[in-house]
Amino acid sequence: MRRPLLTLAAPAFVLVLLVSSCARDDDAAPAATTNAGATAEDCGAQALQATDVGVTADTITVQVMADVGSPLAPGLFQANLDAVKAFANEVNAQGGLACRQLEVKTWDTKLTPEEAKNGQIQACSSSLALVGGNSLFNPDVTTMDGCPDITALANDVNELCSPMTYSIQLVSEKCPVATGVRPIEAIVGPVTKVFLPEHPGLHGMYAVPGDLPSTVQSAMPGLVGQEKAGVTWDSIVKVSGRDEQAAYVPKVLALGASGADYFYTGSGDQSMVLARREAAAQGVKVDVWACPLGCYTEKFLSAGADVEGTYVWMQFLPFEERDSNAELAAYLDAVGEDQATSFGAQAWQAAVLFRQAVQDVVAEHGVNGVTRANLLAALDATHDFTANGWMGAKDLKGTSDCFVLLQVRDGAFTRVYPEQAGTFDCDPANVATVQIDPTVEAKRVP
Repeated sequence: MRRPLLTLAAPAFVLVLLVSSCARDDDAAPAATTNAGATAEDCGAQALQATDVGVTADTITVQVMADVGSPLAPGLFQANLDAVKAFANEVNAQGGLACRQLEVKTWDTKLTPEEAKNGQIQACSSSLALVGGNSLFNPDVTTMDGCPDITALANDVNELCSPMTYSIQLVSEKCPVATGVRPIEAIVGPVTKVFLPEHPGLHGMYAVPGDLPSTVQSAMPGLVGQEKAGVTWDSIVKVSGRDEQAAYVPKVLALGASGADYFYTGSGDQSMVLARREAAAQGVKVDVWACPLGCYTEKFLSAGADVEGTYVWMQFLPFEERDSNAELAAYLDAVGEDQATSFGAQAWQAAVLFRQAVQDVVAEHGVNGVTRANLLAALDATHDFTANGWMGAKDLKGTSDCFVLLQVRDGAFTRVYPEQAGTFDCDPANVATVQIDPTVEAKRVP
C-alpha cells in the first residue's frame, strides 16, 4: 500500500506548507446504509418534497470548498474535493440519502478570503450544507448564518467559532476565543504514555513552525503542554518551509551540545527529514524523534534510513489498518489507495458526519424532514463522533482524547501504541489544559 501523499498535523503545519510549496457510540455502525436511514417502505410511503435550500424531491445538494488553485500551493486541498465527490458516489451506489441522490458542488477558495466568502454565498444559496471543506483564510462567515458547515478543518478562528461550524479537527480553544491568559488544550498522551516512561527525564529541542506569527503562537500550547507533562526544553528553535539542510547545522550542533535525547517538530515531514539528515551528518544521536500527523506521508517514508525510528502520532486509524475498520476501507476503495491522504480522510469523515446527521433527522422527522434547522439540531445532539470507529471519539466543538502512536520501522509506519490494531488510547489524561497567553509564550522563541 502506498502511504498518504499529503497530510495535516494542525493549522501551523498547513501554513508552513504554504510557504514551502462516549454519549453517542457509533463504532459498530456500518460504513454505508441503503437510503441513509430510510427504508424502501419509507421512500414509497409518501411523495417526496422539496423541503429547504438544496433539497428537492429528487436530490440533496452539498458543497465542498477548499484551497486548490492558488499559485502559492497548487492543488493543496484537492483531496478534500475528491473525497466528498467519491463519498457521494458511494452513497448513491447504496441507494441514496433520505430517498434522494446526493449531489456535490465544488468551490475553489484559492487561499483568499474573498473566494472563501464567495464560496459561502454560493453554498448557502444553493446547497443544504457545506461538507468536508478546508479553506485556511475565512475571516467573514456572516453569510453562513443558518447554513451548516461540517468542515474537515476550520483554521480561521472566525469560521471555527461560528455556531454553524462543526469540525472534524481538534478545537483547542473554547469559543469565543479570548485574549490574554486562557485555558487551551494540548495532546500530551504520546509523551506521558510512551516517551517519558521509556526515557525518564526527557529533554531536548522543540522546532516551532516560524514562517508567520500565527504559526508560532499556535505551537505554544503543545510546547507548554509537554513541559507540563515533564519534558524539559533545552532549546526552542524556529523552522521554515523555505529551509534547506544547511539551516539545521546550528540547530543540530546545539542539540548535540546539550546531550539532548528528544527532538520534536511542530512542523511537517520536511522539517524532520532535514533535522535527521543533519544529525546523521554530525553523528548526533537522539533517543526520541517525534512529530504529529504532518510526518505521516509517503514523502517522509521515501527518506528511507534517514527517518528510521521516528514516532508519529495521529487521531484516526492509519491506512495500514484498513482491515480493522469498514469506513476506513470504504474511503480507500473509493478514492484509491494511491490517492489516499489525511486531508481526504478528514473530508470523508466530515461527510460521514453529514450522513449520520441526516439519518438522525429522517429517524425523527421522516424523509421530508430534511431541513437546515433539523440538520443543525441533529448536529448539536451529536457527541463522541467516531466516523463509525475510524477516528477517536470527538465532541464536534472540542478535542478528542484519543490517539494512536506509530513508528517508522523497516521503512514502514508501524503501530507501537496501543498495540492492538484498530484501537485507540482514549484516556482523558491524554489532553492537558494549559493556562497561557500564546502571544506572550511566543516571545520565548528566538
